[in-house]
Amino acid sequence: MPTVNHLGQPIGDLVTDWVTRPRPPKTAIEGLYCRLEPIDPTRHTEDLYNAFRADTTGQDWTYLSHGPYHSADAFHGWLVGSALGDDPLFYAVVDRTSGRALGMLSYLRIEPTVGVIEVGHVTFSPALQQTVASTEAQFLMMQRAFDELGYRRYEWKCDDLNTPSRRAAIRLGFQFEGVFRQATIYKGRNRDTAWYAILDRDWPRLRAAFERWLLPENFDSDGNQILSLGEIRAIL
Repeated sequence: MPTVNHLGQPIGDLVTDWVTRPRPPKTAIEGLYCRLEPIDPTRHTEDLYNAFRADTTGQDWTYLSHGPYHSADAFHGWLVGSALGDDPLFYAVVDRTSGRALGMLSYLRIEPTVGVIEVGHVTFSPALQQTVASTEAQFLMMQRAFDELGYRRYEWKCDDLNTPSRRAAIRLGFQFEGVFRQATIYKGRNRDTAWYAILDRDWPRLRAAFERWLLPENFDSDGNQILSLGEIRAIL
């Protein structure tokens, strides 16, 4: 039943004992398969540029507002000009086995006063896509937002036409909330934006599923998963 005020109007539940949350720190996040490092153009440009070059068609950049880049200097310039601020706050995804940066992602639209934060600018090279490390990178970002910083809402937004991104959001446990039509223009094209979110009350069950999925024993000798994230969530 909704809460009703003295005028008989339904109102939202009271949020008690709430305090403004900290902003995400520019510190590394350690995982089993990857490490998230705050973007450093001096250290990460070469690795990232070389990893992204494996996408010879440029398809991985279609739904991003920038790229593709045809020289390391151009990519370095973009990192220096766009990826060193506090919002968005970019991290490089560093593979623990090779020690190479294979992708990047960021927090953005950070609202500490109400506890809302978004993940975006997800740019994973072919070497990182559909790997355990790529899923762990997303989990580490969620874990910092909810467990370390205490945010209430974690958002994912993408072009409504970006089917791989929409599938990824559902796989990771986000709930679809709707489409904002003609939300923006990028690369000269219209974008209808699909909205997804995870709430703090959803997180304990999702965290348990990620932790179970990431266990080494959930993968066979060829690295194939035994149970999917969705199957584990259904069990839990």
